[in-house]
Amino acid sequence: MRRQKGFTLMELMIVVVIIGILAAIAYPSYRNQVVKGNRAAAQSYMMSLAGREEQIMLDNRGYVAAANTAALGTTGGLIAAPNEVTKFYDVKIDVNSAATPPTFLITATPKTGTMQASDGNLTLKSDGTKSGKW
Repeated sequence: MRRQKGFTLMELMIVVVIIGILAAIAYPSYRNQVVKGNRAAAQSYMMSLAGREEQIMLDNRGYVAAANTAALGTTGGLIAAPNEVTKFYDVKIDVNSAATPPTFLITATPKTGTMQASDGNLTLKSDGTKSGKW
C-alpha cells in the first residue's frame, strides 16, 4: 500500500468549521472594543471643548456658541477633532447666555449608518453633568 500525502476533505472541513467558530466569537468582541475606543475619543474631545469653553468664560465672561467647533479657535490648546470623532459623531455646542450663570451643553450625536449608531447621544453640561454611555 502506498501512503497518500495531503489533507482529506473531512480534515479540511473540520479546520474550516473551527475557524468559523473562532471568528464568530472574536469579531463581535473586536467590534465592541472599536466602539468603546471611538466613544472614548469623543468623550475626550468633548472634555477638551468644555475646557476651552471654560477658558473663554474666564477671558470674555461668556461662552461661545459654536455650531462648528472650529469657531472656538485653535489658541488655548484646542486641537482638531480626531478622526474617530468626525467620522462617527456630530458634535454641537449650545449656549444659554440668558441663564445666570451662563451655561453650555456639548452634544455628540452618533452618525446614522455607522457602528456608533446604537451608542446614543453623549452630553456634557457646563456644570460637569454627563449623560449617555460615559
